[in-house]
Amino acid sequence: MSQGTLFITEQTRGVVPKGLVQYFKLDVKISNKEDEQFKKYFPLNYIPAFVGPKGLKLTEVSAVIEHLLNLAGEKKLKGTTELEQVQVNKWISFFNTEVISTSARIFLPLLGKAPYNKKDIDAATERLDTIIQIIEARLSEFTYLVGERITVADLFAATVIGRSLETIFDKAWISKHQDIFRWFSTVSAHPVLSWRYVDFKPRDKPVEYVPPKKEKKEKKKEEKPKQEKKPAPAAAEQSDEPPVEKKAKHPLEALGKPKLAIDEWKRFYSNEETRESAIPWFWEHFDADEWSLWKVTYKYNDELTLTFMSNNLIGGFFARLTGSIKYMFGCAVVYGENNNNGIIGGFMVRGQDYKPAFEVAPDWESYSYEKLDPNSEEDREFFNNMLAWDKPIVVNGEEKEIADGKVLK
Repeated sequence: MSQGTLFITEQTRGVVPKGLVQYFKLDVKISNKEDEQFKKYFPLNYIPAFVGPKGLKLTEVSAVIEHLLNLAGEKKLKGTTELEQVQVNKWISFFNTEVISTSARIFLPLLGKAPYNKKDIDAATERLDTIIQIIEARLSEFTYLVGERITVADLFAATVIGRSLETIFDKAWISKHQDIFRWFSTVSAHPVLSWRYVDFKPRDKPVEYVPPKKEKKEKKKEEKPKQEKKPAPAAAEQSDEPPVEKKAKHPLEALGKPKLAIDEWKRFYSNEETRESAIPWFWEHFDADEWSLWKVTYKYNDELTLTFMSNNLIGGFFARLTGSIKYMFGCAVVYGENNNNGIIGGFMVRGQDYKPAFEVAPDWESYSYEKLDPNSEEDREFFNNMLAWDKPIVVNGEEKEIADGKVLK
């Protein structure tokens, strides 16, 4: 009897699951998003995914990897002690949520797969430098991320670093981070990954952004009177700088100026007592025809570990939303405690659709979006609590204390 079907693409998160199926010769079919079974069972379109016997349906890379290891009867790659297993989960979560999203903010725009914004790329580069320092601090003293032998944390993390080595980490970067490259070279040679990195060579230089070519205007057929040629400008007046391209307008700009000036609300919220003054002011001025309210929930709360790391995740998400800062306001909080926490938030967005505001962030699909009804007492109370942070969050009927949070303003 087949052990199930694994759905993957060529993206980073699919490399280890595919490698495990191949290495352990599991009776698992490998398919993709075009499979009708995938479309039926996974409406969120998230990869990797797994369908097994008895109605088993899995998403989230850590869950899929663990299930494949269980099918293979492999225990050593998961960590040999309970403490090691916790650390394996920690590193997988760290690379999945923090490293992938931050590095993608750099290489996706450079590859032309996301809007190019130099300010956003510089901010992501600075954050990635801090992340690399954390990884390097571990690998400068130890051979692997957990213990003294390869675990699945190393395998997954190596594919994430490998993607950056194929795009933004060049030979100059490697010369400064030899401990990480030594680790990558060792781990990528493991049979679970070696098929992916057979002919791997470091880049000489990072990928460079190439601005899209401007379309040439068609010449008019009507003949125009010849004009005398103007003398070419003097050499000193000529410039080698490329012409500055006009920045594309944000789609929400077409909605025009609203009655509620969002900057006025942001100033009021920042300077006044939240419950006593800010919340009453908000509902007095809120116009449901011009603005919409949304509950935004992180999809992968089961992969979060330390609360400060979850709060950093919010900060990174907010940094990637700066392109829409004129059209939205929001608060997101971390609830719960270390190794048992989640992220949820309340946002006000220009217009009635969340997508134009949020899709400027490469990781916007890592969150789910539920429209709130400003006339619903329950929805109003949720939004008020997101503004005030002074009451526990109710999750699945259970109260969770707010540990931290951030405001997008």
